Amino acid sequence: MVTLLEILLCGAAFLVLLPATVLFAEVVSAVTGSRDTATPQSERRRLAVLVPAHNEASVIAATLRSIVQQLEEADRLIVVADNCSDETAAIAATEGAEVIARTDLNKRGKGYALDFGIRHLESDPPSIVVVIDADCQITEASIDKLVRCCAWTARPVQALYLMRAAKGAGLKARIAEFAWVVKNQVRPMGLNRLGLPCQLMGTGMAFPWACICSARLATGHIVEDLKLGIDLARAGTPPVFCAAAVVTSDFPVSREGIRGQRERWEHGHLGVILSETPRLLRDSLASLNVYLMALALDLSVPPLALLALLVVLVWLASVVFCAVTTAHLPLNMTSAAAILLALSVLMCWARYGRPIISLGSLGLAMVYALWKVPLYVRFLGARQLRWVRSKRDEDGQ
Repeated sequence: MVTLLEILLCGAAFLVLLPATVLFAEVVSAVTGSRDTATPQSERRRLAVLVPAHNEASVIAATLRSIVQQLEEADRLIVVADNCSDETAAIAATEGAEVIARTDLNKRGKGYALDFGIRHLESDPPSIVVVIDADCQITEASIDKLVRCCAWTARPVQALYLMRAAKGAGLKARIAEFAWVVKNQVRPMGLNRLGLPCQLMGTGMAFPWACICSARLATGHIVEDLKLGIDLARAGTPPVFCAAAVVTSDFPVSREGIRGQRERWEHGHLGVILSETPRLLRDSLASLNVYLMALALDLSVPPLALLALLVVLVWLASVVFCAVTTAHLPLNMTSAAAILLALSVLMCWARYGRPIISLGSLGLAMVYALWKVPLYVRFLGARQLRWVRSKRDEDGQ
């Protein structure tokens, strides 16, 4: 006889088996797919690069130099100096950018800065808007690839955005870099090879003017990029992944910078999972929209550390339940989730992770996951809801 406890445990097992299965499918597509991931590219159109910046004096010059060398005469480079109290605006002007300043201490966040920049462009709109964060480097010819891809598809385009750990960084930083590769490179590449859209990542994004000018940007959402991609997909323009265009940035080195950055990202991600995944599933079924379904399933995959913790917890509960009742279904489901998760991680490491971390060090990932438990506990009791800039190492804090 099926008991209520068995039903609840099967439900928990399903909630870890679903994201593990989605992750496995994305990884298999990325590492074994034979289809070329390059998107057909159209002519290069007039563009504007928007760089939202809040107190980025220590890094913005290098960012702008990586952009300027890729622009043509008709293109524009605009830095939105958002609530700045340092030399960001002056440095940007020296580097040849058009600088617009925004001051509103009650409305803080990247979304407000982007909206301010778009409103500034309305008097002379470009064909395409490219967004690059002020602490990023965009590799050679990447802007051209983004713009041509965007013109061809008439949809938002997301570049490959990678974050690097400092040379000689410790185990936590190297595991974080590997997890970033899984999330921002392997998974969207797998979706692209299946002909499906990806999530937006916040930088290295290109938008057709008709798409971005009407988007709801002026929000203080903690992960405004993720939310924007979902909103645009609902509007009929789901983002496209372009792995040929590459944007890079560095993880903070300071303990406070690392903690603040990860808490903002992961609390924001988990909040969007809870609020948007059910709605996206509902909308995709109501409209029979495969793209929305793909985004919903992709969004259901939590950060790798949390997924591993959840799989272990449900598996242990299933072992105890099976020992007491001899009911095997919850244990079988959770064991399948564990196997799929382990295979996904191993395939990603074999194809993309070897230069980042050794297999032996990767085996300590569960220790890293346990280190993040307080972060997930704070999500339950003291969730970060407002945008907070990640502290740079140069801030001296």
